[in-house]
Amino acid sequence: MAETSRRAAGRRLQLPLLCLLLQGATAILFAVFVRYNRETDAALWHWGNHSNADNEFYFRYPSFQDVHAMIFVGFGFLMAFLQRYGFSSVGFTILLAAFTLQWSTLVQGFFHSFHGGHIYVGVESMINADFCAGAVLISFGAILGKTGPAQLLLMALLEVVLFGLNEFVLLSLLWVKDAGGSMTIHTFGAYFGLVLSWVLYKPQLEKSKHRQGSVYHSDLFAMIGTIFLWIFWPSFNSVPTTLGNGQHRTALNTYYSLTASTLSTFALSALVGQDGRLDMVHVQNAALAGGVVVGTSAEMMLTPFGALAAGFLAGTVSTLGYKFFTPILESKIKVQDTCGVHNLHGMPGVLGALLGVLVAGLATHEAYGDGLESVFPLIAEGQRSAMSQAIHQLFGLFVTLIFASVGGCLGGLLLKLPFLDSPPDSQCYEDQIYWEVPGEHEDLAQGPLRAEEPDTQA
Repeated sequence: MAETSRRAAGRRLQLPLLCLLLQGATAILFAVFVRYNRETDAALWHWGNHSNADNEFYFRYPSFQDVHAMIFVGFGFLMAFLQRYGFSSVGFTILLAAFTLQWSTLVQGFFHSFHGGHIYVGVESMINADFCAGAVLISFGAILGKTGPAQLLLMALLEVVLFGLNEFVLLSLLWVKDAGGSMTIHTFGAYFGLVLSWVLYKPQLEKSKHRQGSVYHSDLFAMIGTIFLWIFWPSFNSVPTTLGNGQHRTALNTYYSLTASTLSTFALSALVGQDGRLDMVHVQNAALAGGVVVGTSAEMMLTPFGALAAGFLAGTVSTLGYKFFTPILESKIKVQDTCGVHNLHGMPGVLGALLGVLVAGLATHEAYGDGLESVFPLIAEGQRSAMSQAIHQLFGLFVTLIFASVGGCLGGLLLKLPFLDSPPDSQCYEDQIYWEVPGEHEDLAQGPLRAEEPDTQA
């Protein structure tokens, strides 16, 4: 009881102090460095004698809204499948994303839009910050239920810096093409989280196994997240691409890839399921793998057939990963991947990067015409061959895996600091540790709240 009281006292101060410290620091940095860009500043915009209809806001904001809904509704509810962790899944998503949007504006701003001692922000900054939040939430999925909010904020503090550095190396130094983030978002976020989970391995997690499954209504909540992500994924992949045919093509390729991954998910889920029955875990996750796998190549001349083939392959690999590879990952490699991010983001992200290598290597002036300059400007200008671009794409994947792995190790060491409030092995996946839960009055110090049977599908 004394230990429980000490933990509660520490929790009362730890999160408030950390939130206030981080918010105060970012506010000061915003005051010193952040300014409106030319598209946003009243004086600068009107000096250019533009009409209001020319403002980039009107071209980018509708897609930004879609991406924003994916981050807060899609990711939040997708992780709400745990029967006693819904408050934390949705609530900590809001907390992490809100901090990440501020912190990544600064980090990405220093790398990409720092001029004359200031960071200039506009709608594009909002989009890029949401992308960074997506990577952080992917990592969150790997350690869902096993960490406290203070640990998660420190994870985001480190991960955003490494995300920004990796993105800068790939996009600005190597000139890798990765509009939808197969490498920079999905691969980075997944393997950062997986290595983090490996470092934070909980040997007695079996004591919380009865809370790790889903129940009927929690799976329905998770499907809300799936549907939001599925509907808006074409916007996610296309929003940073060149306006016009590039954005149009990216949305189209993503659209078809998602349909194919959904069909393959249903086919494989029934094929490997008990008595030919479908598994909701597969449908919630693997059906989305089509959006991940074309993240790198969707703006390229992938062709509609290529999009279908890529999506079908991604759905197949993801479904088989949930069925066969996740248990091996935990038992043999000691990676406790709560949401199966390796199956939805890790493997499809790597496949997407390799698909980008292939499609870039096939790029020709005949296939792209004058549009080659907007997709592969260095090839169009004669500074690179298609094969050279493909090699740079492959090297970009290697760099991403290095950044993610090293970052996950560093993050794990940071989160293992003894003063941080980590839930005990026997009290993971439990909202009541951090939230006021209506109708719950049991003392957590006495052990599990109730011994529900785990959901066999999860």
